[in-house]
Amino acid sequence: MKIQRRPRTLAVACLLAATATLAAAGCAKSETSNNAGGDSSRGAQEAKSPDSTSGSGCSLETYGAPKLDLKNAVVGFSQSEKEANPFRIAETQSIKDEAKKIGVKKLLTTNAQSQLSKQISDIQDMLSQGAQFLIVAPLNSDGLEPALKAAAAKKVPVLTIDRKVNSTACKDYVAFLGSDFVEQGKRAADAMIKVTGGKGKVAILLGASGNNVTTDRTKGFVDQVKAQAPGLEIVAQQTGEFARDKGQQVMEQLIQSKPDITAVYAENDEMGLGALTAIKAAGKKPGKDVKIVSVDGTRNAVQALANGEYNAVIESNPRFGPLAFATAQKFYAGEEIPENVIITDREYDEANAKDSLGGAY
Repeated sequence: MKIQRRPRTLAVACLLAATATLAAAGCAKSETSNNAGGDSSRGAQEAKSPDSTSGSGCSLETYGAPKLDLKNAVVGFSQSEKEANPFRIAETQSIKDEAKKIGVKKLLTTNAQSQLSKQISDIQDMLSQGAQFLIVAPLNSDGLEPALKAAAAKKVPVLTIDRKVNSTACKDYVAFLGSDFVEQGKRAADAMIKVTGGKGKVAILLGASGNNVTTDRTKGFVDQVKAQAPGLEIVAQQTGEFARDKGQQVMEQLIQSKPDITAVYAENDEMGLGALTAIKAAGKKPGKDVKIVSVDGTRNAVQALANGEYNAVIESNPRFGPLAFATAQKFYAGEEIPENVIITDREYDEANAKDSLGGAY
């Protein structure tokens, strides 16, 4: 069923309003309730307005799935990466918390440990265990086709979160919930231009290859720097694989090979924090001698910003639980779900970092 972007249906508008309301009410509690200071409600994930959605709408009838009451259902959640960083920890916990809150009969959870073959087998195993609805955080944009086909064969709807898959919406999966990653890269570039005055030599610590997050965050940053700050030269692009230790290792090498680097754009906070450690070890002052801008919004990065050792953080909110289950409930109520449901992400800088720690994860 094709729907043009501009004439959004009332159903879609209601969906996004409802998901935003639910998210505001329930997202932040488990990750922020023990924090001192700050406003934990700022951590809530919200969908943007209906005008920010795109793609065809997908309904239960169009998808061809049977009706389902989530309170009497088995739901599966497939996590892509080991929970060794705050984003994945918060994401999984948010799914668990919301499933419990709304009374899901049984929640199955798996972790692919950054192995595509394991994520495929994880999803197939959950289907064998009777999963009737799946929430999937894909490891890569490509490669999950066997798992998606297995779900389609059993008429089990799949909702993807935080990374897109290069498959057909409303056939291989229902919808994508997540951030505008190109926009995140663009906002990171704007922050970098501000803190550097648009001049200097910047290195990019790329995320893992094979997914749209890395591709889009790179494109947004590079294009914006080229358009707005020709005096800010990108002198290196090297993957840190979204890992702190790898980010530190790459930054140590870059400091040796390109000692005149004055700024670092890390495509997640973990790599940025690794870079911070390497910069200190080299006898330089992070946040001053070498500016650091990254994407995520983790507590440690925002704390480093508050301490003056970081320069800006663009949020990428991992608290998908309320939005994912609200979307599922609307889907099973017969309403159309947009192909892309884009969430809002805030920004941390030196002016708001201390007061915003309660909303970080």
